[in-house]
Amino acid sequence: MTDIARRDDWKTEPMPERHETFVLERSLSDKEMDALRRGNVPREMEDKWFWYMEGDTLFAHRSWTGFCIYRTDFAEDGKHLVTVNRDPEQYKCTSIDEDVRSLNKLLDWWTRSPYDHYGQWLSETCDALKKAGKV
Repeated sequence: MTDIARRDDWKTEPMPERHETFVLERSLSDKEMDALRRGNVPREMEDKWFWYMEGDTLFAHRSWTGFCIYRTDFAEDGKHLVTVNRDPEQYKCTSIDEDVRSLNKLLDWWTRSPYDHYGQWLSETCDALKKAGKV
């Protein structure tokens, strides 16, 4: 994908009033930030995420529902302010530690070139099965 993803490229919902914030400490190279700035418009059903950037803010939405799960305000010092959805009808996670792990994994996938949505889908599915004690 060479186009830059924009908010209007997909159905999106705003971050709900029920949310929480935390600081994510992580360094990102210029190349990784460029990958995030390109964003992602899902092309297949297994691609669970739509994300785009406005300025230095990354918005990450679930592709099927449009729910905003993460909003990350990137900072030059590597201490990025993350707002995470806490509406239980939209997002079940309630643990900042789990969100830190999940967002870091997502960022690892999203900053690869090219982005492999199918590999990410397999990884998320395996993680969910492990969490449920099925593997």
